[in-house]
Amino acid sequence: MNVATILKAKGSEVETVGPDMTLAEAARLLTVKRIGAVLVMEGMHLLGILSERDLVKTIGVSGADALDRRVREIMTSRIVTCGLNDSVDELMDMMTEGRFRHLPVVENDRLVGIISIGDVVKHRIAETVMETEALRLYIANS
Repeated sequence: MNVATILKAKGSEVETVGPDMTLAEAARLLTVKRIGAVLVMEGMHLLGILSERDLVKTIGVSGADALDRRVREIMTSRIVTCGLNDSVDELMDMMTEGRFRHLPVVENDRLVGIISIGDVVKHRIAETVMETEALRLYIANS
């Protein structure tokens, strides 16, 4: 199973914000959409990613006044991306080693989706269930 399979099942909609949006506005969007991260875009150019973790760390250090700051000030600008042909195992390795939970999907220099750790786990479990069922059928028919 690969990224293309996951996106086909979940869709390729991506929530984005501009770099000059306030953290309060971004936090509201995360809450309303019930998501853990948004991509920071300027036009078609991917500038960074802003996660719940980024918000919590900033508020923890600066207090509620941090909510008036701009997304560009705290976003993660060193972005790791994946491609449509990357496997679920590759995604798990990237996420584990990088200690992050969201991966933008980029193909031919164009943003085509985002994958979360929840997506990866859900599809890995489905894959394991299918393999187990195939083994059961094989054993039953032997």
